Amino acid sequence: MHNSDDKKAITGNIITDIRPWGNFKQFTHNKVSTVKILTVNPNQILSKQSHKKRDELWIMLDKGLRVELDDKVWEPEAGEEIVILRNSKHRLSSLEKVGRVLEISFGHFDEDDIERFDDQYGRD
Repeated sequence: MHNSDDKKAITGNIITDIRPWGNFKQFTHNKVSTVKILTVNPNQILSKQSHKKRDELWIMLDKGLRVELDDKVWEPEAGEEIVILRNSKHRLSSLEKVGRVLEISFGHFDEDDIERFDDQYGRD
C-alpha cells in the first residue's frame, strides 16, 4: 500500500487562493500534466485498471458515481478529491445518471500504460 508521503507529493502543491469574489483552487503550476473530464453514462463501468507511469488526481464533479480504489469502494460527494497513485487498482462507475470526473494525471501520460484486470467491453 502507498504511504501518505506519496499522496502528499500530489496534494501538497494544491493552492487555494481567496479573492474578494470567492476563491480558486490551483492544482498544477507550470508542471507537465494531462487534464481530462471523464463522462460516464448511466449504469456504465470503466475497466478495473492500474498505471505504471502516472499518478492521478480525480475531482468528482457530480454525485452518483462509485469509486473502487484498491480494496476500498465508496460513493464520493461532488467536490471530493481522490488521489490514485501509480500501480493502484482503480475503477469508476456511474449509478443511475451521467457522472463527470475531472482527472489530472501527473507523470508520463500514455493510454497504452493501462493494465486492465477486468473489463466488461472485452478490452485487454
